[in-house]
Amino acid sequence: MFDNFDSMSEALLEGMWTTVWVTLASFVIALAIGMVLLVMHVSPAPPARWAANAYTQLFRNVPLLAILIIMFFGLPAIGIRADNWVWALVGLGMYTGALVGETLRSGINSIPLGQAEAARSLGLTFGQSLGSVILPQSIRVVIPPLGSLLIALVKNSALVSAIGVAELTARSRRLIEDTESRYDLWGVIIGVTVGYLLIALVFSYLVRIAEKRTAFVR
Repeated sequence: MFDNFDSMSEALLEGMWTTVWVTLASFVIALAIGMVLLVMHVSPAPPARWAANAYTQLFRNVPLLAILIIMFFGLPAIGIRADNWVWALVGLGMYTGALVGETLRSGINSIPLGQAEAARSLGLTFGQSLGSVILPQSIRVVIPPLGSLLIALVKNSALVSAIGVAELTARSRRLIEDTESRYDLWGVIIGVTVGYLLIALVFSYLVRIAEKRTAFVR
């Protein structure tokens, strides 16, 4: 049974903080992977496009939990070892990166083909036209779906509890196992629900701010 309300609150707050930084760090990894996949998707080199498609199909069709378990239990068996939080960030980042790449590609496809043709007529290279003409316009289109991926990542981060990362879900499970009072039990249930809700609402608010700013620039 919990000694007091403070011990429960402290455990849940620590879990919330872990959920936040795991989500943000893995989302940064996902953005980096997504950008690489985008360049490969639109590359004039067929092998690059094939590799990007293969990566995307692999990580879109394999469950995230399976990816995390393979990394945490499988890779150490062949000599590749790392801390559990490293596997958590890498697994979440690689899985979400495939979705980010597809989102960015949809943003590129929304830009009229004439924009790229105009850039080439001005003598810009593929990289210059992509970075200076196409990407700045597509960013406005992809912010809402990227925000949705961020909120989904908050919920997907609960799966890293399966490999021993003490985020909000793992903390709440331990609290539920330790409690003997039904009042404490309801306190944990309400606390973890409010915790995820607060995280999602804050991220949603930040996404809306970014969306409004890009719309203003338009």
